[in-house]
Amino acid sequence: MGLLNLPSSKHRHTRQWRLLDIVTAAFFGAVLLFFLLVFTPLGDSLAASGRRTLLRTDPRLRERLVALVEFGRQAAAIDACPLIWWITCLIWHDNMPYNKIADRKGHQGWMKREGPHFIFPGGGTMFPDGAVQYIEKLKQYIPISGGTLRTALDMGCGVASFGGYMLGEGILTLSFAPRDSHKAQIQFALERGIPAFVAMLGTLRLPFPGFSFDLVHCSRCLIPFTAYNATYFLEVDRLLRPGGYLVISGPPVQWPKQDKEWADLQAVARSLCYELIVVDGNTVIWKKPNGDSCLPNQNEFGLDLCNESDDPSFAWYIKLKKCVSRTSSVKGEYAIGTIPKWPERLSKAPSRASIMKNGIDVFEADNRRWARRVAYYKNSLNIKLGTPSIRNVMDMNAFFGGFAAAIISDPVWVMNVVPARKPSTLDVIFDRGLTGVYHDWCEPFSTYPRTYDLIHVAAIESLIKDPSSGKSRCNIVDLMVEIDRMLRPEGTVVIRDSPEVIDKIDRISRAIRWRTYVHDKEPESHGREKILVARKNFWKLPSASH
Repeated sequence: MGLLNLPSSKHRHTRQWRLLDIVTAAFFGAVLLFFLLVFTPLGDSLAASGRRTLLRTDPRLRERLVALVEFGRQAAAIDACPLIWWITCLIWHDNMPYNKIADRKGHQGWMKREGPHFIFPGGGTMFPDGAVQYIEKLKQYIPISGGTLRTALDMGCGVASFGGYMLGEGILTLSFAPRDSHKAQIQFALERGIPAFVAMLGTLRLPFPGFSFDLVHCSRCLIPFTAYNATYFLEVDRLLRPGGYLVISGPPVQWPKQDKEWADLQAVARSLCYELIVVDGNTVIWKKPNGDSCLPNQNEFGLDLCNESDDPSFAWYIKLKKCVSRTSSVKGEYAIGTIPKWPERLSKAPSRASIMKNGIDVFEADNRRWARRVAYYKNSLNIKLGTPSIRNVMDMNAFFGGFAAAIISDPVWVMNVVPARKPSTLDVIFDRGLTGVYHDWCEPFSTYPRTYDLIHVAAIESLIKDPSSGKSRCNIVDLMVEIDRMLRPEGTVVIRDSPEVIDKIDRISRAIRWRTYVHDKEPESHGREKILVARKNFWKLPSASH
């Protein structure tokens, strides 16, 4: 038995050889690594990767790089992004579409793959036979034709076929969906040239002013409208114009095993005095009443009006409210039936513009100014508005939407962005039948890379300035790189600002590989302005194999 406790010489020699093997392997591995780093392109690649890592981990180094580029003392181009990125850099990848949606939703008519192409039959989960037939059904109950309705919101839109076909009816539908298991659904929508952006209904208000949409649509969007004391339904109510229509297709409307959810949804609508237009199969249509006369009343959800101090148009990083937005808290005429029909509403000054000092006069002057500027863009600067080259357009500093109104006859749609720290004029943009969002340009915009054909911005430096102190809240280099991220290769950027700012923008543009041309302002314009027109080059990363 004592032999079992003796150390085994055989086992001791095995441990010694294993240790020797490890030391020898490590030595030869180090020699091989040294050879690879010194004598092959891998060393250069790893060094560049190391520089990018250092930029991420050392903010002081990043700040020095930004300062060098901004003030024209950095000749090298800004690096392309690594696979995972969160620094100032450029993005490039193959931009290939996903097969998953076609595989999972092809039988419902969302999209299908045919050879090298995707095709879009126009279907959806609740309208697999096509959006055209579905819209024809809605026309029986809603005045879709004739200009009464113009602005619509499609929640949980899929690849936005509903919004795409509503364009043919003269209704401008902004579609949104999260990046969920369907991943690239909004990217497909934008590739099709349909107004869309990435968003979800969660804990914050959606970035729109109160009472802006004539129609809100949900086709199997699966939003739990009655959860949390009907908070999500109340957000829809905030967005919907008085006299506007709410359409919900799919669960829980007369859906198997969802009797309680369907009953609750009807109860919330009754509490808000919504008029039930029809229940047609799994589709329900309600019409929102005018005024606040319905509430407060007794209801099982405890719904009540918001405080008079609550502004329904404050929507940038504002939490959802468990109360009903007061129409009386917003001055002006904006209910369906009190505003002109489309297209007359485009050019007539909305009453909400009068909230600003001399707002009506400012609105009319802004229209004239942008008609003059756009004519100069087309005739003298050779910007290809009105051609098939440009479909998705963004105005980063939209004010009253004058630029978008001036190109309304072109085959484009415009995302009008009103900066969150500037005067809240987005309600005027919606009242005139255009669309847009609030945004702070010190943050990334909620869209996929390479989704806009033309990006326009007036007074670019004002987008990053604090209105009170005048100090910069973020760096203009970061903003320029974000513009580059959103812009399609061979896309166009038009930037208007003072000669000093345009000088700086021109230097940064070269660092991000744009081809730039600086022009004088149109002859009829006053003030000190230059116009930079840039084209994003189609470039790719050099091969590391040589």
